[in-house]
Amino acid sequence: MDKNTWIGFLLIAAIIVGFSLFNRPSKEELAERQRIQDSISAVRLAEAEAQRLTDSLQLLMAANPEPTAVSVEETQARMQAAYGTFANAALGDEQLVTLANEHVRLTISSHGGTIRRAELLDYHAAGDSINPLCLFRGEESQLAFTLITANNRILQTDNLYFTPVETPVSTRAIMRLQTNNEDAYIDFVYDLSDSYMVHLSIQPHNMQTELAQNVNTMEIHWQQLIPQQEQGRKFEERYAQLQYMLAGGDIEKLSESKDDSEKESARVRWIGYKDQFFSTVMIADDAFNGSQFTSTLQPKHSGYIKQYTTQTSVPFDVTGKTPVGMRFYLGPNHYHTLKAYDEGVEKENRLYLNKLVPLGWKIVSWINVGLVIPMFDLFTGWGLHIGIVILLMTLVIKLIILPFVFVSYKSSAKMRALKPQIDAINEKYPAEKMQERQQATMQLYSQAGVNPMSGCLPMLFQFPVLMAMFWFLPTAIELRGKSLLWAPDLSTYDAVFHWSFNLPLIGDHLSLFCLLMTICNIAYTYITMQSQATDPNMKFMKYMMYAMPLMFLFIFNDYAAGLSYYYLVSLFITIFQTMIFRWTLNDKKMLEEMERNKKKKAGKAKSGFMARLEQMQREQQKLAREQAKANMRR
Repeated sequence: MDKNTWIGFLLIAAIIVGFSLFNRPSKEELAERQRIQDSISAVRLAEAEAQRLTDSLQLLMAANPEPTAVSVEETQARMQAAYGTFANAALGDEQLVTLANEHVRLTISSHGGTIRRAELLDYHAAGDSINPLCLFRGEESQLAFTLITANNRILQTDNLYFTPVETPVSTRAIMRLQTNNEDAYIDFVYDLSDSYMVHLSIQPHNMQTELAQNVNTMEIHWQQLIPQQEQGRKFEERYAQLQYMLAGGDIEKLSESKDDSEKESARVRWIGYKDQFFSTVMIADDAFNGSQFTSTLQPKHSGYIKQYTTQTSVPFDVTGKTPVGMRFYLGPNHYHTLKAYDEGVEKENRLYLNKLVPLGWKIVSWINVGLVIPMFDLFTGWGLHIGIVILLMTLVIKLIILPFVFVSYKSSAKMRALKPQIDAINEKYPAEKMQERQQATMQLYSQAGVNPMSGCLPMLFQFPVLMAMFWFLPTAIELRGKSLLWAPDLSTYDAVFHWSFNLPLIGDHLSLFCLLMTICNIAYTYITMQSQATDPNMKFMKYMMYAMPLMFLFIFNDYAAGLSYYYLVSLFITIFQTMIFRWTLNDKKMLEEMERNKKKKAGKAKSGFMARLEQMQREQQKLAREQAKANMRR
């Protein structure tokens, strides 16, 4: 290897080493990670010991329904040793408290003092038009807070029993964790007066002597199973994802396609357990610190999509002067609903929950926010059927790009009219004189006033819009449960044929809108091929043009029927436009016009794109000749 190669290797090695040193965690970060690991290990050991003792005490009480004074004292001593000041809360009977507003109904359990069931009254699970959609129930969601007693017992609130405190309104509940001291307790105060947002305030009262004084944080363990809510599991898995927002506003995501985990030392503002159309989001009034996240795929026939787990902590004031405040968003991934939480809020305090709705990469997201969503809101606001809304949106998009499509078609028609002259050039210059052939062809285009690149303009404008609709329609919750013709739900595939086994590429069903879109796409390809000048020696390319629409059948068979319907309508309109262009543009007249252009441009200096292109070709020919001479000298 020469000197330059060695220098390159050394620079690469230096960059790698420098990058590793730059990203190495600091001593403080390493200490924080170790503290979290030690805390988690201690909590798990204490939890296991407390649970073992509780089980043994319950067995003892069952065996001795009338315990003696000795056994009572022994039981109390054991409970005091295991649970400290919370010994009286270690045993009890579960009581359920219901909170409800017009959108959400929550069931809060006294065992752990947390939400055990969350129902969205405006929505239903796929295939169930009666019961409200349930985000989670029972053991599917587990939320526990860590408490360290004055005698250094580490307890989890999900092992303790709270006492419900009556409140005058149905949207407010207080779950009280009582200590052995009647005046010392912790209140979990829930408030569901804010549509899909429930506020939780953890308020210690006279707990200075009951809890450890050297603790200023409260550890949180949050785990949730995400049940399958939609017909199309494949797409639900694709959009189900654990996301979290850093205090600076950046959104981070765990992988949606495989098991994934992440340790985050930076401050986190919210943590979102996201499904395709619904999310459970835990939001800190201040921030979460020292967080660990895990996302685990669930077996296909388990009834669940994923399991999300979070270990984190929040600041905790044992005196109760500053309660622990947090919120839980339990609702749909609806863009305007989520964005409304930032209205009137200063930029540094915004939540950006609307980022939970996937709208594509940056330029596509801009088109969705600036064009697609406002247009969708306008047409749905008129009370129109969703099928008519998508049709009107397609018409508007086609009208916007119509001028560019016309320019493209006119350019293709001119090139088709020039085909006899191009064939003559090809005969004059054989294949081995490719540069001369290209130069003569470019000269012909320049004289006739044809720009070959003008055919690319419509794709430059149309592709981002197509991608915007590709992202918007499968994630628009407004399509969920909306029917059109034979499709009962436009948010998932409209299978008209089912079979009991999986076929390669296509699966176990065939979607009708997707099939019709494919047929229409093949027809459009045929019309396009008939109107274009093609080289008879390139039959393979002709076959490839027909193969692409067939590939779309396999690609879109699992996609939302609303998306396939949009592409079907778009293709119909495109075919109609093409037929109109063919009727209005006459090849003979265009050829006469191009001949007039040739005469006008005869003797005039070339300018613009064609002049630059010809100059580049001349330079390439010059370089080729010089290279050939150099090779001959050798």
